[in-house]
This record gives sequence, C-alpha cells and structure tokens, in this order.
Amino acid sequence: MLPSIRTILDLAIVQTAEPVVLSGLDRLQHEVRWVHVSETRNMTGLLRGGEMVLGTGLAIGHGVGAITAYLSHLERAGAVALLVELTNALEQQATDLRVAAGAVTMPVITVARRVRFVEITETVHRMIVADQLDKLERARGVHETFTTLSLESAGAADIVRRAAELIDAPVVLEDLAHLVVAHSAQGRSAPELLLDWEGRSRSTHLRDRTERAGPEAWLQTPVGTRTQRWGRLIVPVLTKDDDDAKMILERASQALSINRLAEKDQWELSHQAQAGLLHELRQPHAISLQDVEARAQALGLKAASTYAPVVICVEDGLGEVTDALASLHEDRVILEAVAFAVRASRSSALVATLQAGNIGVVLAIPDGAAEAALLERFCHTLNTQLSGARVVLGVSASRGNIIDAAAGLDEALHVARTAATLPGERKALYRSSDVRLRGLLALFRDDPRAQVFAESELAGILGSHDAADLALLRRFLNSGGNKAALARTGYVSRPTLYARLARLEEQLGVDLADAESRTSLHVALLLHDLRLLR
Repeated sequence: MLPSIRTILDLAIVQTAEPVVLSGLDRLQHEVRWVHVSETRNMTGLLRGGEMVLGTGLAIGHGVGAITAYLSHLERAGAVALLVELTNALEQQATDLRVAAGAVTMPVITVARRVRFVEITETVHRMIVADQLDKLERARGVHETFTTLSLESAGAADIVRRAAELIDAPVVLEDLAHLVVAHSAQGRSAPELLLDWEGRSRSTHLRDRTERAGPEAWLQTPVGTRTQRWGRLIVPVLTKDDDDAKMILERASQALSINRLAEKDQWELSHQAQAGLLHELRQPHAISLQDVEARAQALGLKAASTYAPVVICVEDGLGEVTDALASLHEDRVILEAVAFAVRASRSSALVATLQAGNIGVVLAIPDGAAEAALLERFCHTLNTQLSGARVVLGVSASRGNIIDAAAGLDEALHVARTAATLPGERKALYRSSDVRLRGLLALFRDDPRAQVFAESELAGILGSHDAADLALLRRFLNSGGNKAALARTGYVSRPTLYARLARLEEQLGVDLADAESRTSLHVALLLHDLRLLR
C-alpha cells in the first residue's frame, strides 16, 4: 500500500524535526501518491492529486488572509498535506499559519527544526516505488493464476473459490435472474451469506464497471462480453484492499467469460450448480438442512411446505441416438423442457441428470397449492413440450424437506423405469401403487436367484428362439388363463389356439390350467421383460 501521511510523520528523519499537526488530524490515514518540494505560491497545473507538499514557508505569505488563500489553493490543486519548516519564520507568521490552518481540512504540519527535504523525498519515493512493484508482482501472480485456470478449463466453482481465497472474502457468482450458480463463503456461514439472496440482489442493480453499489455496498463486476452480459461476480462484504479486490474480480470475470465462450452455453452453469447440489444430497454423508436450504434457495428453489421427487425416464429418445454427443443433446432438450414446465406450473425446482435418459426433479409444492393439480399441470406442459419423445414420469411420495425429497428420487426413478415396461396406454404420471407386482420384481431383477427362477420356468420356450411362443404365453396369462376369452379376441382360430396351447404346455412341462403354474409363469415372464429393460 502507498504510505499514509501518518507513516511519513513517523519517519525518524521527520520525528527529529519535532513535527506539530495544526489541522486535519482525522485525515492522517490518507495515502500519499508523491512528495513535492515547492516554494511557488501558484501551484495550478503542477500537482496531479495525492501529493504531500514540502516547503520552508516562503510561499505561504504573510497575514491570515494570504496564508488562508494559499492553503485553500493548495487543497483545491489536489495536495493531501503540507509540511512547512518554520525555522526562519517570524513569530507572527507562525501564529497566522496556525489560525489559517483551521480553514482547511487537509493536514497542515510544521517542524521546528531544520530537516533535509531530500532525505524525506528519497525515503518516501522508495516506499512508493516499492509499493508499485508489489502491486505489479501481485497483478502478475493473479494474472498467472486465472490464466492457468482458463487453460485448464476450470469450472465456475473453481474460479470463484480461487477468487475468494485471493481476496480473503466471500465471492458469489450469480446469473441475470439473480440465482447463485457458484459461491465460496471463505470460512463464513453459507446460510448467512445466501440469506434471501434473490431479494437482496434485486436491490443492487448490475453495473457496467467494477464498483461498490446498492444498499449493502456490494463490490461487483459484470461477467460476459460487453454485448452479452450473463452474470456478475459479487463480494458482499468490505475488503482489506478494494483496489486489489477489484483487480482480482476483473481477472476472475475474464476467466469465466473465456471459459463461457469456449462452452458457448450460458444455461449450463445453473444446471451444473443444481446437479451438483442434488448429487451431493444423494451421497451417504451428513449435510445440514440449513446449509441445503440456503444453497437451494439461492439456486431458485422457493421455500415450500412439501417437495415432490419426480423422475422423467426417456423411453426411446427424441430420435435415433447414435453417439455420446447426441445423447447429451437429448438430455439437454429434456432439461430445457423441464425448466419450461416448472415455470408454467408456477413452481420452482432443482433439476439434474441422474444418468443418461433419466432426469431427476425436486419440485416445490407452494403452500396452499393442490399437489395433484400442480403435478398434472407440470406433466401436461412437459409432454406438450416433448411431443416428439416417449417419456415416462415417476413420482415418489412428497417430503417435508429438500434432503428427504432428494433421497426420494431413487424411488421415483424405480417407478418410472418400471412403468416403462407396462403394456397399454401410457398414464401422465406413475406412483408406486401403479407398478405393483412389477415394481416389486424390478427390485430383484438382477438377483441371480431371480434370473435362475425365470430361466427355469421359461426354459422350454426361451431355447426355441420362437418369439410367437412368448407372445402366446403373454396373451394367455393376461386373459387370466381363459382359453375361450382368448379365442374370442380373434387372435387365432379356436382349434389352432387349443393346439398351440397344448404344444406350449408340452414345451414348458406344466399344466396351464393350474393356477399356481400360471402365477409362476407370469412372475417369470415379468422378470424376463424387466431384465430386457436397461
């Protein structure tokens, strides 16, 4: 930092001259940009601001009026302090100077002993040059840090965390909707930092340059190109050095902008932040509800009395998926449709890709809202948006807090994936009660014992490579084992049907008239179908 007026007065060479401060005691902490020796009365054009002027009293004049005029002129010219050596001054001039000093706010200092001005200037200028070198070295280090992060394609969270460490203060990155997409509390409490973030943020308007603004005097800098601003970086507290913090924020902003241009995807940041929180909640480790609520609300999830875990399972995609990029594009389309459906239902949500083709949603049910009606509206809008896709929606029982709702996504995923195997016309939404026995069997489909059971029950026709046999068995079982009812459907002629069923009994080695045999076959067939679902 630049030396302050007090720092200069504390120098040994100044102290030996016995300095006396006549005015401006409350301004001794002001920084001195340069030291200027002058005996000229007219300083117009000679100062640039921030200088401490040294003189022997020749320029100050005589009489209170003349001295006051000189001091006022010096202050208007930009001087931050005046040090006058009065060793040769008349007593009256010294008295007039003390009176005149009361008319200005800048510090006016006198020394009673002779002092070598050249030693003061040399000492102070070395301090100023050293400060400038320190700032250059600091700027170079910061530049290298964020350049490395850019080259490594670091995520927004890493860039924000590094900025917070360098500033030693919390840093928040938000988008233009005032939703927090990354933050680093830097040792502070996240709930306290993000409390009512959206409301507080809306009261502090986005500025085109780095500055403090708003009722809380937030230090902020825009993020994005001049024509495509997409967010801002904020330090919502006071810092040790605002100039240093501004420099760091601007370099962090540039790194974010460069990475954003490389990604060409503004929407992705918010989704990544939501996905990060949801995946963190699904891990088996403790995380406080207060922390989760603060982070979720900063991401746009409104506080609610209940939250519904919903999973969207893509059956056959939005077309032929030929590679990983196409799969990612498909999930992106689904995610954008989900975001639209959430807005249309006047709710809020956390959304994340659980695995390719399966999107998890923690949907807030606003207080007083009818859950069934809201879910119906959400599903209708989503299916309208995805008219070219076959999707199945599974929902688990609503929970009273976000952590429990995130845990319920596994059940909702199970319901959605099981419902995808159900025959007949699709429902808008499925719950556990809709998948019944099929849902129970889905839990055990990968159990080797279940596989052995299904294969042994169906061995007689699985080895025949005849899909018609499986189809016949399925239709027969779905008809409740009623041969006459199956024949009336016009599937095949009655004599042909009876002959094929007799051959099926022989292949399977069971009596199809036996209820327990039909039950075993039905369970085996369900397990076989579920095994094919991946």
